[in-house]
Amino acid sequence: MSSSKRSTVIVEQLRKQQMLEALSRGKRLDGRDFESYRNFEIEIGIIDKASGSAKVKLGNTEVIAGVKVETGEPFEGLENKGALIMSAEVLPTASPHVEPGPPDEDAIELSRVVDRGIRESEMLDLDKLVLIPGKIVYTVFVDCSIINSDGNLLDATSYAVVAALLTSKFPIYEIKDEQVVDTGKTMPPPITTMPVSITAVRIGESVLLDPTTEEEACMDARITMTTQSDGNIVAVQKGFTGPFSVNQIVQFSEIARIKGEEMRSKIKELN
Repeated sequence: MSSSKRSTVIVEQLRKQQMLEALSRGKRLDGRDFESYRNFEIEIGIIDKASGSAKVKLGNTEVIAGVKVETGEPFEGLENKGALIMSAEVLPTASPHVEPGPPDEDAIELSRVVDRGIRESEMLDLDKLVLIPGKIVYTVFVDCSIINSDGNLLDATSYAVVAALLTSKFPIYEIKDEQVVDTGKTMPPPITTMPVSITAVRIGESVLLDPTTEEEACMDARITMTTQSDGNIVAVQKGFTGPFSVNQIVQFSEIARIKGEEMRSKIKELN
């Protein structure tokens, strides 16, 4: 191991020890309690040419989501449903640890976890986005860009996607002579529920909501739960190598419902 790598490891170990000592006193290094989220801001309609868009700031983490609606062929096995395609990119300027190139494992996991929460909640009624069954359907693209990364990208990205979809305007297409025609009119998307994810990490014996990058660097495990509008859990993602106890999972599931409703109320204020 090089001297620079040894120095980095020593710094990380010292910082984690400092964090563990603070957590043992019920404190986080940024002053929040264990169940508090950072300052949360949403701005909508920031991309003129998109069908919908939103920018979310969660502390220093900043994410932009854009929605584009086109037509295309349905997915195999889902011939009578519209198509939803999601992608996420962490821009090289978002963090000193991000390198240019194809999406890495973290970016792929990010898009999959956010996609699962949207899809499993059936936020979009894809049955209503069919023009010719088995042939032509609405295709909804959701592209996410991480502008600044300071922890909890999963929740920040999820909130940006939900806000962008909620406030989007879908073009109204018609079929004439088996050809797709854009009427020039728009309609609200077929929304059925509002999924909200809540993420926590375990550091030692402490479970913290909305982790910063520094807390994520010290985490032993991570978990994300997504609830829909009625409070039911629709998706769960366990991250990193460490375990959670059964009691911690049970407690967190209740916290996810309560905090999910708090965040949902904030997003509802957009409408």
